[in-house]
Amino acid sequence: MKLLPQSARCRSLGGIVIGLAFASRLLWQIQSHAANLPPVFPAVNDLPVRAAMPNPLVTDDGKIIATPAQWQSRREEMKQIIEHYAIGHAPPPPGNVTGQELESRMLADGNASYRRVHLTFGPGEKLGFDISIFLPVETNGIKAPFPTIVQPAFSAISENPPPPLTNAMAAGTNSATAKKPPGYHTIITPEAAAGQYAPALTRGYAVVTFYYQDCGADGRDFRQTGFLPAYPDYDWADLAAWAWGMSRCVDYLEQQNFADKSKFIAVGHSRLGKATLVAGAFDERFALVAPAGSGCGGTGAYRFNGQGRGGKEGLEDIVKKFPQWTNPRLAEFSGQVKKLPFDQHWLIDLVAPRLFIAPDGLNDSTTSINALIQSYQAAQPVYALLGVPNHLGINFRPGRHMLAPDDWTAILDFADQQLRGMDVKRVFDQLPSQEPGH
Repeated sequence: MKLLPQSARCRSLGGIVIGLAFASRLLWQIQSHAANLPPVFPAVNDLPVRAAMPNPLVTDDGKIIATPAQWQSRREEMKQIIEHYAIGHAPPPPGNVTGQELESRMLADGNASYRRVHLTFGPGEKLGFDISIFLPVETNGIKAPFPTIVQPAFSAISENPPPPLTNAMAAGTNSATAKKPPGYHTIITPEAAAGQYAPALTRGYAVVTFYYQDCGADGRDFRQTGFLPAYPDYDWADLAAWAWGMSRCVDYLEQQNFADKSKFIAVGHSRLGKATLVAGAFDERFALVAPAGSGCGGTGAYRFNGQGRGGKEGLEDIVKKFPQWTNPRLAEFSGQVKKLPFDQHWLIDLVAPRLFIAPDGLNDSTTSINALIQSYQAAQPVYALLGVPNHLGINFRPGRHMLAPDDWTAILDFADQQLRGMDVKRVFDQLPSQEPGH
């Protein structure tokens, strides 16, 4: 407070501007720490340039975070900064999630069970979406409660997918999209989905999945879709809405005997990896968070993504091509990424001390391996402070942009080792010598 008179004595226009900027930052800091006042944040153009990755263990006023107790307070500040400048504010949990079973049967020659459940919640219990639940069959080595994976998916699960295209049907039709009803990427049968999840099911994991656009359309008209119209006073966007849907799955799973309440696992790929990162950062019920191939806006640091910063997809690209994913304020950082008061390693740190692993393909055409490495390394000090350096993992495989079998193996091995305490002879800290093509 002793510096206020100095700013008040400024006589030149430049001095007035500096004084006002200081007062704005001071007000932000005071209100951020006030118990019952909302934080006040500087406008994007008023933020200072930060060339280096913002240190999660040093506050804006220079305070060093040196203990786990101090970290908890700092963590809340970081969440508020990320909400304000990037993902927006999601509504609180509705507190009224219920589920109605629509169908159930055995799959995979009796080796797995399938249930489709419709969740209902929200104002007037008017919101909802279907989830598909795949459970392993109990044996001498596999018994409930099961560690349970929650995965938003690009495919909707249905007993009646569209028929294969015939030449007549395909005439004059884009064959890449003809099998897709409006709003859907693909539709697959429960049998096909059970086959995809077989590696997890055979190892004793349950899997719960849902079609992501049931939560909010992946398009510029997203505010009129999914959950968003029910909460008009919130500035959230698609990534937050898809993550909110993952949390509603957990609300339901906490009521189910088959689910191990201490072992919920969030898994997603690409844009759904970005949503998975948000879900894990803001919902502490996820014991393990595994965003795969999430790239820019996911695990890759903004400061090392995009033209002039390492290449591939950058902040300017995603806010232009996919404005529905984030709060509009993030677009204001276009051309001035170094003014970001955070970077994506902060979301990784928000998961700590819980488990985190980022699996990625070395030949991914959209995600920068170096940007992920920068985030991974910048996140390490928080995990070290909390005494859990092994809770932060990374894994690279040859291959392109996809959720590959090797990614599933890495996630499940990491979960077996760190979450279930099994003897898995594998390390999750190996970095490539350089990014392919460099």
